[in-house]
Amino acid sequence: MLVAIIIIIILGVISGYFIIPTSLLEYLDLISTISLSILLLGVGIDIGRNKEVITDLKRLGFKIILVPTLIAIGSIAGAILFGILIKLPVNESSAIAAGFGWYSLSAVILTKTYSTDIGALAFLSNVFRELFALVLIPLLAKMGTKLTVIAPGGATTMDTTLPLITKSVNDTEIAIIAFISGAVLSAFVPILVPLLI
Repeated sequence: MLVAIIIIIILGVISGYFIIPTSLLEYLDLISTISLSILLLGVGIDIGRNKEVITDLKRLGFKIILVPTLIAIGSIAGAILFGILIKLPVNESSAIAAGFGWYSLSAVILTKTYSTDIGALAFLSNVFRELFALVLIPLLAKMGTKLTVIAPGGATTMDTTLPLITKSVNDTEIAIIAFISGAVLSAFVPILVPLLI
């Protein structure tokens, strides 16, 4: 799967640069939305078929919120430490990390409220987070505990990386925790990014 993901991304870059006419680019967002919707429908059907999931979630209770909370703390703390190394102010590095992979929203917030440069950096950082997540999720699924596959995706675990997580761990409970984590982190983005900057 890892090789397939890398090949598909490379093919996408080559197609976008050399093959796809500019006139078709306006439909790319619609095609992506439809494709993602079909993938999420499949994940939903798989979750719905497993009758024990609701029981498992009741058993986990409030602890399920710890996953996105710890991902948020780790992401922001790591960005602050790295920001210190490259002499980036704490408010900027923490706000960039608080995008949690949601590159479109965090970049727009920072561009409009702070600076175009930091908005561009937020965009690139969060795009790379999603790309690294696509590579890391299958590797982490093979190497460690199933829960670790949720962290790299950040906010994207409720949409774009959810199908990959589901396929990589083949565990409906982890898929639900990933979805909830992504939803919580997505809710954090419009609050934390302006607050931290």
